[in-house]
Amino acid sequence: MSWIYLVIAGVFEVGFTTSLKLTEGFTKLTPTLFFFFFSLMSFWFLNKAIETIPLGIAYAVWTGIGAAGTVCIGVYLFDEQMSLWKMLFLMNLVASIFGLKFLT
Repeated sequence: MSWIYLVIAGVFEVGFTTSLKLTEGFTKLTPTLFFFFFSLMSFWFLNKAIETIPLGIAYAVWTGIGAAGTVCIGVYLFDEQMSLWKMLFLMNLVASIFGLKFLT
């Protein structure tokens, strides 16, 4: 169950990073409220996950899910560029997340 909590925490991290961009320096109320909601939920689920998953592994996976998801959101919603090299390194990041899961 802890790994499910960790994945959910990572998804909420993508939500708070996306909301952060949409706040425009915390000048827009609705995205700011979403930012705080997603942040709290992400940390709550991360806290649940580290009850049984080692902290370093959980943190690496949490940030990896957040980073990979945020890159994808950036490409699809904010027209950020994706090069072959970026895609290869992103795939390496995702493979590393799976590696940490299966070796723990």
